[in-house]
Amino acid sequence: MKRIALAAGLVLALAACQGDTRSTRHLAPIPPATMALMAGKGMSQNDPILMRAYKKESEIEVWKRGSDGRYALLKTYPMCRWSGQLGPKTREGDRQAPEGFYTVTPSQMNPNSSFHLSFDLGYPNAYDRAHGRTGAHLMVHGSCSSSGCFAMTDEAISEVYALARESFASGQRSFQFQSYPFRMTAENLARHRMDPNIAFWKNMKEGSDYFELAKQEPQVSVANQQYAFSGDASVMAAVAQKRQSDDQQVAGLAARGVQPIKLVYGDGGQHQSFRQALSSEDGSFAVDASARNRLGDVSRPEALAAGPQEVVLATNGKPRQGPSSTLAYSSQGPRNGQIAAGEPIWQAAPTATTAPMPTPEAARGDRRSVLERFRGLFGG
Repeated sequence: MKRIALAAGLVLALAACQGDTRSTRHLAPIPPATMALMAGKGMSQNDPILMRAYKKESEIEVWKRGSDGRYALLKTYPMCRWSGQLGPKTREGDRQAPEGFYTVTPSQMNPNSSFHLSFDLGYPNAYDRAHGRTGAHLMVHGSCSSSGCFAMTDEAISEVYALARESFASGQRSFQFQSYPFRMTAENLARHRMDPNIAFWKNMKEGSDYFELAKQEPQVSVANQQYAFSGDASVMAAVAQKRQSDDQQVAGLAARGVQPIKLVYGDGGQHQSFRQALSSEDGSFAVDASARNRLGDVSRPEALAAGPQEVVLATNGKPRQGPSSTLAYSSQGPRNGQIAAGEPIWQAAPTATTAPMPTPEAARGDRRSVLERFRGLFGG
């Protein structure tokens, strides 16, 4: 009995450092609606999972692997908050959310997170370490606050956590988490073709293409400071053919006049479904009171209010000078990521004769231009 009492005391002492162990939120069941969705797709809560995240679209996908070994999309969850800019995390404190291929094991699940629930992505991975990148504890978690993490609502992380928990309980030893700047389409690559991260993104696209074609996770390693992907030989051949086809499509889009751009965020973004939670009061942006309970703390709401600015780049990768150097999405936008022949892809931002949308900096009285913020990202 004394040994049991000592063991119990040790558990309580350790738990005091980790959070409130009396919470059972990590045991919440998968919601009935999601269970019904799985059943309708021929899936089981016991099936292995894989996740894919997209910063620009602010979405996290959960995929389930069937008995045929192929993954199928279960559900797409909106991201409430991510911080920084498009591009990988490189150092501690840069507020960047990681990009790359990560592995999540049961030991990385945190039932006592300060942000409701969370799991650690495993940053830095072998690729990050090969490039001397620093930082730790990069998470997917609840709430709506980020300083380098992917934040979901408490409701969403509870559901995703439950999906992972049940897959682990059924024998899955780890799941792959693929983190991208945007969906790896030829259209997105054409627009971002002058970005300093384009070589890294094209390297990542090889793994994305493998998954898209095979619906199986690629085997990931690192060679010569690059991601190296392997798998079924026929799929690898198809990946090479797709890369050639997409490169030709990118060249064709450029020839048609698709402008190379750089997205400049105030500090990250969030899914458009959360934008109604932002309101403007006397020029200052705040979280709408009706949404506060649902979203919790929203980090830097003023940086989200105006959305990203799209800066047109010249052939040297620097901002193009002139009244059309800043772009905004067209009112319709590319439909499902596709561009129809002859469709105008971009509209010029408002000129001096049209009052422009105030940026968060302008709302706070900061008069720096978008181009100046852009140059700051390059240190020039």
